[in-house]
Amino acid sequence: MAKNKMKTHKGAAKRIKLTATGKAKRRKAFHTHNLNTGSKSAKRKRGLRKSTLLSSADLKRIKRAMAK
Repeated sequence: MAKNKMKTHKGAAKRIKLTATGKAKRRKAFHTHNLNTGSKSAKRKRGLRKSTLLSSADLKRIKRAMAK
């Protein structure tokens, strides 16, 4: 009897993209609202625009969740 296949975690797949070298790209948190108030500086908002790489501590778990 064949083993069951792992399903892709759709929540993770919508938020994280795997790069060609096997790293994981994600968006930064806290860039969805309160952008016009004085609570966040312009420098902070500029930094939140850019995507970043997932930490190596989470990489193994996320790669397993993204298995297709």
